[in-house]
Amino acid sequence: MRHKLLEDIGGRRKFVLVLDAGENAVASITAFAQDNGLGATSLTGIGAFAHASLGYFNPATKEFRQNDIGDQTEVLSMIGNIAVEADGNHKMHVHVVLGCIDATTRGGHLIEGSVRPTLEIMLEESPAHLARGVDAKSGLVLIQP
Repeated sequence: MRHKLLEDIGGRRKFVLVLDAGENAVASITAFAQDNGLGATSLTGIGAFAHASLGYFNPATKEFRQNDIGDQTEVLSMIGNIAVEADGNHKMHVHVVLGCIDATTRGGHLIEGSVRPTLEIMLEESPAHLARGVDAKSGLVLIQP
């Protein structure tokens, strides 16, 4: 991964990350956030995956259904946030829309994505603290404003 700090004004940092082929998008971005002490951070991205796993949350069972996509896809839209959990670890919550070879799309919660050939990410940090915690009603780990 290559990265560059684009701006650092009043506790607001902006970074660009460029991930390389073979990198796990979720692991790489989360590690970058942890290593750089990012708190409340918004994320957008475009690029492509060799394969990906997407999640769909079933509110009745309170479980994610994992949908694996084994083919090359274009990352048409990637949007989400990064926050800190109670244990101090960073957690990324990202949704993607993936374009398939036949021009159909698939979308959902990004569980894993293997980059090929690249993934370009923009991170924008807020000076505010953003934490995650378990929501008793849904069972999900949600932002706790």
